[in-house]
Amino acid sequence: MHELAITEGIISIVNAEAEKQGFQRVLEITLRVGEYSGLVPACIREFFPLAAKGSPAEGAEVTVETVPAVFRCLDCGYEGAVDRREALCPVCRSMALRMTAGREFYVESLKVE
Repeated sequence: MHELAITEGIISIVNAEAEKQGFQRVLEITLRVGEYSGLVPACIREFFPLAAKGSPAEGAEVTVETVPAVFRCLDCGYEGAVDRREALCPVCRSMALRMTAGREFYVESLKVE
């Protein structure tokens, strides 16, 4: 249920930007959410109307772009996707992997009026 707190954080960002930039209304919020972020986009969308009530984001559309996980093999240099069930490099079968993308979560953009 941490998505409610995350959604409230999004509204805090919107409020701060509205004060700084002087806009009155947000039409669309685009979020970037990593495949391995642990966040559930459907829950963020569900909590959004409650968190946005009375803010410039009230009524805004929420778009979520998923960032796929990318791993780098420290042994052979492979970069790309890895099968979740195996967690091995698909080229050399090494377990020496480092995730380079896929845990992100941020507000990518605001469409305002």
